[in-house]
Amino acid sequence: MTDTKRDHIKARFDEIASQYDAERRKLIPCFDDFYQIAASLIQTNGAVPHILDLGAGTGLLSSFILAQRPDAMFTLIDLSEGMLDIARQRYGSENPNITYIVADYTRFDYTDTYDCIISSLSIHHLEDHEKYDLYNRIFALLKPGGIFVNADQVLGSSPMLERLYRSDWQTKVEGTDLSQEALQAAYERTKLDKMATLDQQLNWLREAGFEDVDCIYKYYNFVVMHGRKS
Repeated sequence: MTDTKRDHIKARFDEIASQYDAERRKLIPCFDDFYQIAASLIQTNGAVPHILDLGAGTGLLSSFILAQRPDAMFTLIDLSEGMLDIARQRYGSENPNITYIVADYTRFDYTDTYDCIISSLSIHHLEDHEKYDLYNRIFALLKPGGIFVNADQVLGSSPMLERLYRSDWQTKVEGTDLSQEALQAAYERTKLDKMATLDQQLNWLREAGFEDVDCIYKYYNFVVMHGRKS
């Protein structure tokens, strides 16, 4: 990803930070299943799991996990300080269980390893070679037995399926009470997408060394992927 595109993504999400959570249920037709199933996959043997949230935004996915694992330690990393400011409001800036990092998670120099690494609606902004490299890096950052959960959007495996995915999403979001301004902003943000197919990404996870690789949930182009480090 070029620095120009990185800056463009940061600016877009800084702009919408205050409205982001309120719009999620309207922009993600499968909202409850999408987040709840992703959160349910966070199963570790450790008493205090350490979780890294890549492209954490407002901390929405982490909030679903925290409801199930209030003992967990979270590191939230995102390009957008505006989005992380909303996360700080959600959790409290002085919460000792949550660390905030404003940085590019593909470039950041991590010093820890993690029981779980998660991401939601972020990795699809990366070019394919960046996704591939990131999956290898995630594998290296996980402790033995650690898991990776990616709740994201994927490209249809054929032009017809991609048109079907797009049409279904547009029909559903236009059936909500979102304003025309919000709809147009959402459509504009899709221009930042660099989606890859589900099969491609599952193969990249296997090539990175992950076991138990699967798509646990799928609703058109909304998917929850899972992989485990043996």
